[in-house]
Amino acid sequence: MSPTQFSDLARRDNERHLLAAVEESDNSRRAVLYLADFFGDYQDVFITLLSIIPEPSEDFFATETERRQWLDDKKSAMDKRLAEYKEILMEGGFAERQVTSRLIVKECSSIADAILEEQDKLRCCVVAVGRRGLSHNAEFILGSTSSRILHHAKHCAVLVVE
Repeated sequence: MSPTQFSDLARRDNERHLLAAVEESDNSRRAVLYLADFFGDYQDVFITLLSIIPEPSEDFFATETERRQWLDDKKSAMDKRLAEYKEILMEGGFAERQVTSRLIVKECSSIADAILEEQDKLRCCVVAVGRRGLSHNAEFILGSTSSRILHHAKHCAVLVVE
């Protein structure tokens, strides 16, 4: 981390820090576009683009090589998407120093809990997510990341963009 990034992180306690939990979906892209339109002109707003890739269990793939290849492909695709999202934010008025990207591969039973853990760690005042668009039946069975974040977030506002 560069000295500028460190000082920017230290100042975020007194300024607005938003967490955009993103994936490769159109709804994530719309969430980033919304943040760019709504907050792009503010010099005291910082955004962390966060993507979490759930670590696949050891028995999910036949070999460790397949597992690593899948993870490498997933990380590469998400790195490209994060770069696109950062570009959208910068075109919307954000300076490069205001946008940080975090790609995390971790074992987690709930993506929503992992997002909220990062929100707490970074002390973000807003969490923005794109709604996946699950049917009511699928949401009941599988759960909804955006719904869980909406109901369990503490000390922050939640934006759910469809």
